[in-house]
Amino acid sequence: MGDDEHTVFIGGKPFMNYVTGVVMQFTTQSANEIVIKARGKFISRAVDIAEVATKRFLENQVSVQDIKIDSEEFKNKEGRQVRVSTIEIILKKTK
Repeated sequence: MGDDEHTVFIGGKPFMNYVTGVVMQFTTQSANEIVIKARGKFISRAVDIAEVATKRFLENQVSVQDIKIDSEEFKNKEGRQVRVSTIEIILKKTK
């Protein structure tokens, strides 16, 4: 698994902030690999961000290397155990 400096956690910020963040890590920070992580309702957003970044901005430069799905258990505010789905999308520079 890559180091945390090249991990992007998807949340409620504006969509293009994440796309720009991913693109910048590849272009200005010369990252070879970036992990986009999301859980629950943000999973579809993570997929969209990966698609826009790789197909519109970094076409023929970066591709989806791997996708890992999982689920996490945690206590919600009411104290109940809940499970939430998680996804990791690994983007890698194409040589």
